[in-house]
Amino acid sequence: MNGEPCWLDAEEMRAWRAYVVGKAVLDAQLNRDLQERHQLALGDYELLVRLSEAPGGQARMSTLAEQVASSKSRISHQVGRMEKAGLVRRQECPADRRGVFAVLTSHGADVLRNAAPTHVRGVRDNLVDLLSDQERLVLAEIFERVLGRLRGP
Repeated sequence: MNGEPCWLDAEEMRAWRAYVVGKAVLDAQLNRDLQERHQLALGDYELLVRLSEAPGGQARMSTLAEQVASSKSRISHQVGRMEKAGLVRRQECPADRRGVFAVLTSHGADVLRNAAPTHVRGVRDNLVDLLSDQERLVLAEIFERVLGRLRGP
């Protein structure tokens, strides 16, 4: 990484900026939809989804952090806030005293069930339905490749 960087040309810069701004605007819209209709933040919705998909509705805090590309301390704070709202609860890992699980509560499952149609509609209206079948495949392949590079094998 010594020497002059390989600067982005106009087309590369266009793609980069469209991604950066598009992702931010899309996330803001999805968050706004969930906040207005369900008083639920997009990040909290994502954790509820991950817990609902986990065996027994529970996952280690470290696993959740990895799944949503967040830090352990940030997830801990977020889960604490969600715990106060009755969406999740913490539970010590019986096999590993240092491990802590986040567990989806029945209230959290109800909130997720009610919010999911709003979120899916927003994802469809603002991204998925704007793409052709081929574009969806390319998008998935691109970000799977990016994740593979950044997360490693």
